[in-house]
Amino acid sequence: MKAYVFPGQGAQFVGMGKDLYESNPLAKSLFDDANQILGFDITSLMFAGTDEDLKQTRVTQPAIFLHSVILAKTLGDAFQPQMVAGHSLGEFSALVANGSLEFSYALSLVSKRAMAMQKACEIQPSTMAAVLGLDDEIVEQICQGIDEVVVAANYNSPGQLVISGSLAGIDKAIAELTAAGAKRAIKLPVGGAFHSPLMEPARIELAAAIEATSFNKPFCPVYQNVNALPATDPAVIKKNLVDQLTSPVRWTKTIQNMIADGASSFTEVGPGSVLQGLIKKIDRTTTTMSA
Repeated sequence: MKAYVFPGQGAQFVGMGKDLYESNPLAKSLFDDANQILGFDITSLMFAGTDEDLKQTRVTQPAIFLHSVILAKTLGDAFQPQMVAGHSLGEFSALVANGSLEFSYALSLVSKRAMAMQKACEIQPSTMAAVLGLDDEIVEQICQGIDEVVVAANYNSPGQLVISGSLAGIDKAIAELTAAGAKRAIKLPVGGAFHSPLMEPARIELAAAIEATSFNKPFCPVYQNVNALPATDPAVIKKNLVDQLTSPVRWTKTIQNMIADGASSFTEVGPGSVLQGLIKKIDRTTTTMSA
């Protein structure tokens, strides 16, 4: 079975999507529509902005979404997913790919999500850190023992876990994880503690927007971040999408479940190849490729 996966925040680069815009009339039309929907010229920032422009959450999230979704739409008959998944933000791209969400609705939600997350970051300064070379259980135990908000946020692959929390909590965790034998424990250049309880204000705001948005029954299952399980019921998909903001991304288990359910190849749709690398670390026998 063909599985398609969609990247999240961090995969952006200046110039992303420009070749699509210049070579494909459908892509140009969708990018132009996106400028209208968002109310600002995101294509200029994507094609000719600066790294700093693209690091703004209000730009980063819709930019990655647009690159992924528009690339998928230009594949034509070659794009025939039998299962989909997306890493964090990428779940919205996956939901357009499997027919759950219309392009314009999804882009509006992505924009609202980005704005809500930015506001939550401003309420309490916070951050994330990558932890390499420790078992998940050890990382979880150390985080639980810290008297600050600090939680496991992204289970990316065996031995690669991202934690999320308050500035003080992350500092304490880095010290303890390093002492426990982590190969690396290093802060990430992100705006806040994504996928942690500190995103609760954003979760509440996004919940209202998602509830007001029409979702369709998809033509193939989406494996969702919060539980790594396939979903086709729009009500379930909505709930999981809301819960995702304050819950960890269970990427390792997601890929394992997709393989167990028959995934024979994984195609990454969007900027970069980060997900292909993670999938190979999860199961070396898998076939991965870029769209």
